[in-house]
Amino acid sequence: MTPSPSPASTASSLDRLLRALSGTVLGQPHVVADLVTAFLARGHVLLEGVPGVAKTLTARSMASALGLGFTRVQFTPDLMPSDILGTHVFRPQEGAFQLVKGPIFTEVLVADEINRTPPKTQSALLEAMEERQVTLEGTAHALPAHFFVVATQNPLELEGTYPLPEAQLDRFLMRVRVGYPSPEAELDMVRAFHQRQGRPPQVERVLDAPTLLELQARAAAVACDDSILDYTVRLIRETRANPRVRLGASPRSAQALLAAAKARAALHGRDFVTPDEVKAVCPSVLNHRLLLKAEAEVEGLTADDVLRHTLERVQVPR
Repeated sequence: MTPSPSPASTASSLDRLLRALSGTVLGQPHVVADLVTAFLARGHVLLEGVPGVAKTLTARSMASALGLGFTRVQFTPDLMPSDILGTHVFRPQEGAFQLVKGPIFTEVLVADEINRTPPKTQSALLEAMEERQVTLEGTAHALPAHFFVVATQNPLELEGTYPLPEAQLDRFLMRVRVGYPSPEAELDMVRAFHQRQGRPPQVERVLDAPTLLELQARAAAVACDDSILDYTVRLIRETRANPRVRLGASPRSAQALLAAAKARAALHGRDFVTPDEVKAVCPSVLNHRLLLKAEAEVEGLTADDVLRHTLERVQVPR
């Protein structure tokens, strides 16, 4: 039996991954860290940002560095569930129906502008994201072991869009906000574009499939003291007690927060979770799981504001 990797070897492998991604995705270290964290925790990511901030490039670079297959689907109002999942087509030469698999049968699926397609098509991803399988005409078809969804949406251009329902949002481990880079990072981007003479950036593969499974297993095995478990639950319950929140985080959110914190600890080369990891992943894990009251939104408050207040109010374990 192959021994599990040590925290040091795990950190070394993940450091190579972070360096490979940071060399292409410039000026977005928190996006890179959250994306790797979600992959380690076997979760999915919703990238939210205006066009042109490298959301698709980030996902493509991640797939290249991991050595995984990559498929991009542009979500549109006329996209049908069968366009994603696949369908059975009659083959006259065989005299039988044959399954033609859709683009969901990949390893890294980029669902671009997922809120531009109707709920019926959005829901086609639910089973795949939760169970890592697709059921077509009563037959379950397994998806690859490393199936990873990175969806994108533009938070500003809302005309003709279909907001993701809570059940769909809950399938994303993290919602990561992608903003504009710093002036220095933006200059580096333009300089790199000039040096490549307009060619797309290339990201070398730094990890192989067995290593990916080991890293995910390592993240799942990270130790958690009871005080960390208690801290996680108290954070979740505090969101429900907030008078400006209409719907707080669910018990499943507590599990998601813990899984992400364990993955972030592995990313830091630790074999145990500290409160700092919980606090670091809390905004991205919970910001799409809270519904604010109308009066709070009128005041200009956001879920991120509520979460900052929550982290300040809940006592950190010593």
